[in-house]
Amino acid sequence: MFYAKKKLSPRQFFLLSCIVVGLLSSLAAIILKFSVHSIGAWVAFYANSYEQFFLFTLFPAVGIAFTVIYVQFALKGKFKKGSAEISYAIARKSSELPGSQTYSHIITSALTVGFGGSLGLESPMVSTGSAIGANYGEFFHLSYKDRTVLLACGAAAGIAAAFNSPVAGVLFAIEVLLADVTVAAFIPIIISAASGALLSKIILAEGITLSFSLQQPFDYHNVPFYIALGVLAGLVSLYYARTLEQIENKFGAINNLTKKIAIGGFLLSILLIIYPPLFGEGYESIKLLANLQTTEITKSSILNQFINNDFALLLFLGTLALIKVVAVGITLGAGGNGGNFGPSLFVGAYTGFTFARLINMTGLAHIPETNFTLVAMAGILSGVFYAPLCAIFLIAEITGGYALIIPLMIVAALSISVAHYFEPLSLEGRKLSKLLNVSVDDKDKYLLSKLNLNQLLETNFSPIRPDDTLRLLVRVISISKRNTFPVVDHEGKLEGVVHLDHIRELIFNNAIYDSTFVKELMTGAHAVDVDESLHDILKKFDETKQWNLPVVRNNVYLGFLSKARILSEYRTELMKTI
Repeated sequence: MFYAKKKLSPRQFFLLSCIVVGLLSSLAAIILKFSVHSIGAWVAFYANSYEQFFLFTLFPAVGIAFTVIYVQFALKGKFKKGSAEISYAIARKSSELPGSQTYSHIITSALTVGFGGSLGLESPMVSTGSAIGANYGEFFHLSYKDRTVLLACGAAAGIAAAFNSPVAGVLFAIEVLLADVTVAAFIPIIISAASGALLSKIILAEGITLSFSLQQPFDYHNVPFYIALGVLAGLVSLYYARTLEQIENKFGAINNLTKKIAIGGFLLSILLIIYPPLFGEGYESIKLLANLQTTEITKSSILNQFINNDFALLLFLGTLALIKVVAVGITLGAGGNGGNFGPSLFVGAYTGFTFARLINMTGLAHIPETNFTLVAMAGILSGVFYAPLCAIFLIAEITGGYALIIPLMIVAALSISVAHYFEPLSLEGRKLSKLLNVSVDDKDKYLLSKLNLNQLLETNFSPIRPDDTLRLLVRVISISKRNTFPVVDHEGKLEGVVHLDHIRELIFNNAIYDSTFVKELMTGAHAVDVDESLHDILKKFDETKQWNLPVVRNNVYLGFLSKARILSEYRTELMKTI
């Protein structure tokens, strides 16, 4: 690649890099998918009855334990997960991600989900692909802008490889990761996603990726039911996000790792005995549901003997959609690694099927259960991630066409509208807001949060001491190019500032040079803390009517911030979004 970089123009090398990152990210996703699928096939082969499955309900605790041990000892406890961390790296860390992230998510999610943890693999794929793109860009000394695009390319390729759906991969990267994407970023991301999907199609066997075939066309007479499903999907998405947060918070309050694993493993074991489809990703049960093979879903459950009528089956499937969220929260809270992408599809499938079966049982109408199962998947995905376009085109691609595009649009749009009404930010959006300490729903605040305060800090101001004489101050003024002088003590703590405009008359009075001290001339400093948000700092500029403010950490002087420079950098960021 170094040879190619020398021979090719910067644009040509960048496009070649998009292909390489797409292929590498896709390969990582394929390795993860294949390993977990192999374990799932082994479990399915040896656990066809409740008695056989009982042993396997203990496996998730083993997988979580291995994951925690790996994170604590191999990674020294330094492990970030979730798309919010990737967005944070884009905003605050110049799109730099740890090199260990190129493989750590593969290992940890394979251990967690492979042993039965009730999570998805797509988020780890996104994290891995993003890390591959970011580290590739850093290795070849590419600019921040190019690193950011390559990071998104890796994420798009991961999703594209997971579902063989390049369009969904592109839209996920744009909707979830790149809040201020420009048109110029589309082509590179499309190239990476297409490369990833192509490699996935070549290597992965049929059946490993999620795919369906439509059995009934769209009937416009069912639009009222799709509208009702969209509202229901929004409410279920809201339940998903809030329940997950509550469970993770409860586990977060437990400081003992062994206790976390034991509690999480025990609870998952109980849930799996009752609801076997919670084991692992759950994509096989989604396929069974879409093919209306519902008896296969319940046969390993301890409740199977009691599910002897349609109402009991409907109750089992409906509660399974709600309990899946609990299982996801427990797995994550106990220390497992995985994502919400797959579980969102799972919850959507069971919600849609239950809704359609209930309508058919009541006799209100006869609606296609398979279609409603698939459309609801897009509804929950849209309501959880606030990524309606990704949800719509993902289901369209995995069903092999756009026959359901109208109901997909209706349900996805209504779902995100309902969820957004109660929660302005998505699940990952709220996490990002906490990391940035600013609402990402406010574009101005978000763009300001992307500015690096340390890079804006100006340190060419000449510090003076409180006990220095006016004579020494005049000497400093004569060699300084600034009009403001920070006054610091022997420990470097800020005592105040001296403004040249305030003492201009005194510096021409030689008689008081040795009898006047800096502490008599200084004024109080309106200092800002280095950890304050730039939005709050700009408020201080307006309140104090100053153009330069000192910056401190624990009251120790660091430098000055210029209002003009902040506004200039903000304007640059704003132009990138146009």
